Amino acid sequence: MGKTDLSLALAEAMDAEIVSIDSMLVYRGMDVGTAKPSIQERARVPHHLIDIVGPSEPFSVARFQDEAREAVVRIGGRGRPALLVGGSGLYFRAVVDDLEFPGADPDTRYELERQAEALGAERMYQRLAASDPVAAAKIDPGNVRRTVRALEVPAITGRTFSMYARAWERYDAGSVRAAGLRMPREAVIARIGVRVRSMLDAGWLDEVRSLVERGFGGWLTSTQAIGYAELARHLRGDMTLDDAVEATVKRTSNLARRQMSWFRRDPRIRWFDVDERGAMAAFEPILAYLDDQ
Repeated sequence: MGKTDLSLALAEAMDAEIVSIDSMLVYRGMDVGTAKPSIQERARVPHHLIDIVGPSEPFSVARFQDEAREAVVRIGGRGRPALLVGGSGLYFRAVVDDLEFPGADPDTRYELERQAEALGAERMYQRLAASDPVAAAKIDPGNVRRTVRALEVPAITGRTFSMYARAWERYDAGSVRAAGLRMPREAVIARIGVRVRSMLDAGWLDEVRSLVERGFGGWLTSTQAIGYAELARHLRGDMTLDDAVEATVKRTSNLARRQMSWFRRDPRIRWFDVDERGAMAAFEPILAYLDDQ
């Protein structure tokens, strides 16, 4: 869609610095498959929250929230605006809204996961429904991972999972001016296919091979990093390259749909339609909107 080119042009026109709100750009060594801004592009405009942890290094949304907010404060201290760029709705709201993210406890999580294996999804869900019916009503009974998380939070904090979730229903209109790009779904899917192939031409498979050789293959697969997991399976001999590409396009298309569903709930976002010309076609109206103080 040309988001990077648009963000660079907007940042230069606004004398802004870019704060990435992409959950995968934080990882070093994952460049091609994440469409990470190049060194040259980052030289044009300062970028933040890129390449801050190694693959498989623990990284939470709570840590992202702290570091991103610190970056915004530092940028403001230089008299410049911060331009948040990316497609992670969770990371976006973590920066701009007053949200709390309860920590995790590996021992508690492990014990709950063991219980889930022994008791099954239904009985774990029944336990959640009895203790926190509000949270249970928003979770698929078959989603063991979310059920375990909703049980873990009160075990380590003493507060129900739904108590933390209440803030998600509030959108502070004064905290941000947000612009979103909208393209017909058929065009999005077509562009995703072209993009995946272009990434392969740019050396994506070699990048994944390097990560696998450095011992990150299991992490790529277990975390289900889109494209990286599929290519790691291909390198392991579990699927053909064509199947890996097809699965990557499908998963990326589903992610794009979920991202749009997430952002559509935010009434603060003004949407700008783009076509086959790409995101740069919306540069002037978006700049006028963001600069309208």
